[in-house]
Amino acid sequence: MQERVRISDSQVNTDLTSSIFESSKLYWILVGFLALVVLCGFTAAGYMFNRGLGVTGLNRPVMWGFFITNFVFWIGISHAGVMLSAILRLVQAEWRRPATRAAEVLTVFSLMTAMTMPLIHAGRPWRVAYWVFPYDWARGIYPNVRSALVWDPSAVFTYLTSSILFVYIALIPDFAVLRDRTTGVPHIIYSILSLGWRGSVRQWKLQIIAGILLSAIILPIFVSVHSIVSWDFGTAMSVEAWHSTVFAPYFVIGAVHSGVSAVVTVMIILRWMFHWEDYIRREHMDSLAKLLIVVATAWLFFFALEFFFGLYALEGPEVALRELQVFEAPWKWYFLTFLITSYLIPVPMWLIPSVRRNLWLMAFTTILVNVGMWFERFIIIVPGLMRKQAFVFTWGGYTPSIVEVTIITATFAMVSMLVLLFAKVVPLIPIGDAKEGMILHDEIKIGKVMVPAVMREE
Repeated sequence: MQERVRISDSQVNTDLTSSIFESSKLYWILVGFLALVVLCGFTAAGYMFNRGLGVTGLNRPVMWGFFITNFVFWIGISHAGVMLSAILRLVQAEWRRPATRAAEVLTVFSLMTAMTMPLIHAGRPWRVAYWVFPYDWARGIYPNVRSALVWDPSAVFTYLTSSILFVYIALIPDFAVLRDRTTGVPHIIYSILSLGWRGSVRQWKLQIIAGILLSAIILPIFVSVHSIVSWDFGTAMSVEAWHSTVFAPYFVIGAVHSGVSAVVTVMIILRWMFHWEDYIRREHMDSLAKLLIVVATAWLFFFALEFFFGLYALEGPEVALRELQVFEAPWKWYFLTFLITSYLIPVPMWLIPSVRRNLWLMAFTTILVNVGMWFERFIIIVPGLMRKQAFVFTWGGYTPSIVEVTIITATFAMVSMLVLLFAKVVPLIPIGDAKEGMILHDEIKIGKVMVPAVMREE
């Protein structure tokens, strides 16, 4: 890493725990504003529960709208944790170190937020248990266990459990640092959470092995979760443009594209807010941008497959749906927006080295990606439903209500607020990883020049 700065262990402890022991007025103002938006979202959800789904824009046959779009979006964002932490840990990518904790935390909070969306979409969330869990087999009242809608809770709960365990295992050394730097009740809490960590060779070995094993175990879950989400659509044979066999890899690579972009945005904001310039450096943004170029291009390939497979058979309904998405307002504007913001603007910019190392341009491009990826999920879900299907006696368009917009906005505020509040409890850059990077770092002489290198013990 060309910009690495030599920092002592004590200085690493001080710098990375500053977000816990020091707070600016801007931090609390931002948290308060986000909490107010979240409160508005809960109020809108409560109003909808009281009045019914009629206050939304959902109608026959468009029964899925903003809520399910947001569900798929947040499940996609959650894939950043596995991509940046698990996969890059297994391949021993050094530049992953400052990004892993933010990615893991974003995974957990994104999954929690995603799980609220089907509950809200149900309109009567207390009845969801009847649809998911068998409760009266004797009378034949049980859910359709062959449906991907039933597989979803199992997959998401498994993913959430493994992600929380993954985060906690990595946090144990940091809890020990906080235990030694606090007093009173916080000291007691951190002492319990640190599980008696003393930093012995045996403890470090077990912690590293646990991290590697969890990384390997979580990878199949990472693939299966968004594959199952895609089968929510792919197994619905009656809906145009949904029964595509390429949906599973298409959804997974799209999830990685949006998730890694979200982590880049979060890292830039954390660097600016907590002054972590020595830990989140421009070279990290450069490496992440290169990764995003590869991921985005793979996603574009699968998008092209999904789009043109619908046209290949020249079936009238499929062709008509593509015409609706691409040529009819307002869908053509959504389609154009999603394609431009997801690929046509950011990827050419990432190909320029100066852009990859410009933090605010990187923030701009990664925010654009997630705007586009949200619209991508939207134009997959709604146009297919609004086309007239067999045995549907009424059909029409979809216009979201202010209730839906408020709830969706609140989900973005909630994830942002939870990440900021988490930064007041634990460091969002792993202290142990930062110190390990310093230990493994060395300089080697190539010709007459000393350049940074990384040592490894195999």
